[in-house]
Amino acid sequence: MFNPIRADVLFPPHAPYASGRLDVGDGHRIYFEQCGLPTGLPVVFLHGGPGSSCSPRHRQLFDPAVFRVILFDQRGCGRSTPLGELRHNTSADLVADMEALRQHVGVTQWLVVGGSWGAGLGLAYASGHTHACLGLLLRGVFLGRTADVDWFFNGVRHFLPDAWAQLASGIRSQFDALDSAHNAILAGLGAALYSPQPGHALASALAWEAWEQSVLLHTRVSARTQFANEEEASRLLAKYRLQCYYVSQGCFWGETGLLQRACSLGNLPVALVHGREDWVCRPQAAWDVHVSLPKSRLRWVDGGGHNPFSPDMAQAMIDAMTQFAAHGNFQGWGESFHPIEPS
Repeated sequence: MFNPIRADVLFPPHAPYASGRLDVGDGHRIYFEQCGLPTGLPVVFLHGGPGSSCSPRHRQLFDPAVFRVILFDQRGCGRSTPLGELRHNTSADLVADMEALRQHVGVTQWLVVGGSWGAGLGLAYASGHTHACLGLLLRGVFLGRTADVDWFFNGVRHFLPDAWAQLASGIRSQFDALDSAHNAILAGLGAALYSPQPGHALASALAWEAWEQSVLLHTRVSARTQFANEEEASRLLAKYRLQCYYVSQGCFWGETGLLQRACSLGNLPVALVHGREDWVCRPQAAWDVHVSLPKSRLRWVDGGGHNPFSPDMAQAMIDAMTQFAAHGNFQGWGESFHPIEPS
C-alpha cells in the first residue's frame, strides 16, 4: 500500500538537557550538547560543511524518546572557539576530537550519523575507531576527491549557467584569464577570501554562499546584501575560509583515502541515504561507498536533493534509525549490492 510522506516528518523541537565546551588541546574548545533520552541509544551527529555547525533543527531528526543524541560544532565552527581557526585543524584532528568527546560524555559505543561533509568524516572516524561504533548512517555522501570538488565548482554549472556566471564574475579580477577549471574558481575564491580589503573578502564569501544555495535549490540565488549585525558577517567569512581551506587540501583524505579505509569496516552496519537529484554531492559518491562495502544498505531517494530536512530525505533517515533502534542493524532497509557475475 502506498504511504504518502507527511510534510511534518521531523520530531517536535526539543532543547538539550546538557551542553558545554570541551578543551581538545591546541587552543581549541568544541561546543557540544546532548538531547533526547539520557538512557537512550547513543548517537553522535556530524554536521556538514566543512565550516558549518549544528542547528536546533538537526535535533528534530532524532526521536527524543529513543535516542541520546550528542551534537557538536567542529573545530573553528559555530559555537566552538576560536571561531575560524585553521591552525591544528585537519580531518585527523576532528576524528581525535570525536574520540575525546565520546570518552568525555561516557559513551562506550555510539551510532555515527553524518551528512554531506559529515558523512565523509563519519567514514574517517569509523575506519579508525570501529570498536567505538554501533553503525553508520550516512546521508548525501561527500568524499573530498578532485572529481567531487570539481563537480560542485564546475560540473554542475551546466545546469546553472546563470548562477555560475554570477559566481565567476565576482572573482574574475583575481586572474588575467579565468578558465572554467574547478581549481581556478576555488583559487579565485580563496584569494578573494583573504583580500586585504574587507569588502572584497566578504563579497567572495557571499558569492560562495549564493552559489551553494543555487546548487542546493536547483535555481539561481542572488547574493544577499545585508546582515543582521557585524557578528553575522564575521561568521559567514569564517565559515567559507574554513571550507576553502579544507576542500583546497582534498579534506586531507587524498583521492582514494576514504574508500580504502572503508574496506576496514568489516561487518559494521552501514546505511547510505542519497537523493538522486543531489547536485551538491554526486550520487556517484554514495554508490562508490556502497560498492566498497558489500554489506552496506543504500536507499536512493527519487526526486530527493541535498536538503536533509525535505520530507522525503528526512523520512528515509528516520526510517533507517527506527530500523537500527529496533534491530541493531539495517537489514530490510534499503538495497544491498549484488554484483552481476559474468556468464
